[in-house]
Amino acid sequence: MNIWIAIGVTAVGCYAVKLVGLLVPDGVLERPLVRRLAALLPVALLAALTAQQTFADGRALVLDAKAAGLAAAALMLVMRAPFLIVVGAAVVVTAGVRAIAG
Repeated sequence: MNIWIAIGVTAVGCYAVKLVGLLVPDGVLERPLVRRLAALLPVALLAALTAQQTFADGRALVLDAKAAGLAAAALMLVMRAPFLIVVGAAVVVTAGVRAIAG
């Protein structure tokens, strides 16, 4: 029964967040600070998700093949490589490190 309570609370919370978003006046959304924060928020969330998926393993921090792949992708981005090259380099380096490390 506790799972259904959690599902119900989550559904009500999601609805409340959507409702609050609709009730915000347009004048607030047009402020320069709000516009800058709204533009940067997806980038920050994606960076946090990438870091968590790369360096976390349950409750411990790890440095493994995923970190090497991320480093290769970052290097390709610094070199201004096309997106497919960035992804390909990350895949090849990650697979190579996993093959070498066993």
